[in-house]
Amino acid sequence: MANQRRAVRDGERDTPRVEKSGQLWRIRSLEAARQVLRARHATTQAGFTAEAIPKGYLKHHPILMSDGPLHDEQRKKVARFFAPAVVARKYTHNMEACADRLLREAGDTFDLDELALHYTVEVTAEVVGLTNSPVERMSRRLVSFFNQPPFDITKPGLGRTNRQWMQAAFNGLAPILKFHLRDVRPAIRARRKEPQDDIISHLIAEDYTDVDILVECVTYGTAGMVTTREFICMAARHLLDDDVLRARYLVAGQPERHAILEEIMRLEPVVGHIYRRVQESIDVTDGDDAYTLHPGELVDVHIRQTNADPDAVGADPLALCPGRELPRGVDGTGLSFGDGAHKCPGHPLAILESDILLTRLLAREPEIIAEPQLGWDDLIAGYWLRGFTLRLGR
Repeated sequence: MANQRRAVRDGERDTPRVEKSGQLWRIRSLEAARQVLRARHATTQAGFTAEAIPKGYLKHHPILMSDGPLHDEQRKKVARFFAPAVVARKYTHNMEACADRLLREAGDTFDLDELALHYTVEVTAEVVGLTNSPVERMSRRLVSFFNQPPFDITKPGLGRTNRQWMQAAFNGLAPILKFHLRDVRPAIRARRKEPQDDIISHLIAEDYTDVDILVECVTYGTAGMVTTREFICMAARHLLDDDVLRARYLVAGQPERHAILEEIMRLEPVVGHIYRRVQESIDVTDGDDAYTLHPGELVDVHIRQTNADPDAVGADPLALCPGRELPRGVDGTGLSFGDGAHKCPGHPLAILESDILLTRLLAREPEIIAEPQLGWDDLIAGYWLRGFTLRLGR
């Protein structure tokens, strides 16, 4: 079958399955990648510029950046917000109402990437507790945070010049300050007076400072908004381009629809690389080949390649085939949500909210007016789609 993947980055190699260049390991084997990601406490977070963030200024280290027992404890305490049954029971109604309202207000012709932005920010805001400021303005502030100069995690100093670091500080700190003053602080004040069943209220109860809470809100807000926004657009593009798949999706029950979305996510992972720093020696195997990763070395797990590893996902790994057999312990998205201690807890939320918006969108028989522009973001090591213009048929 033909290659159905749309997000293909120029110059990104598919082989070898495991290679070492200096202090850098590149892993494209799903088997080897899972061993690295499941090596509990033997590696630490190196992605999302984690190693460039000064330590010691926060009372509580951010959940995305923490490791070891601290991370395990943090994950255990927030797990209740992302359990599949909780997500379905607590957020389905509001997601449906939000999707219906945004589609009604969008008119006949609109950019899906803009609508998806407001939708995912509103959904994430409810989970986090950022409900005391207008969604559209908060969306713009979160988006502006990503206006950053390029960087390369595999290079010293992220490969940036001093001028680029100054630009990164200015472009990043100004939006975060506005986000704190206009979105996070009002939410904190409201929840100190009247706690809610959301993450900010939980963090207040855990004695997090306002700065700690701000950092967590940036983490949850950008992760929940950016990745799901891009996936909704990519999934819509696949479904609109494939009449058979779209017809199947529209008549399927929820489990089958979710399986279709998970297969699209496997094929088109939004986050394309996961980086870990080795702290203790790790023995890794890929078939009959064995490797030892030593302390100090950087590991780059290539998610697009691991998710298309024919030894793991079977024949035609770049074809969109919902229901394909995967190795035991690997879900339908492959490693798109990571694995091991840092596996993203937002998987059930992302798939459900995507499904709710897409079912309503496709039922209105949209037509593609302008194909989206594909680009790449270094911070999440993933793709973005912009200018995806649709016109509703009914």
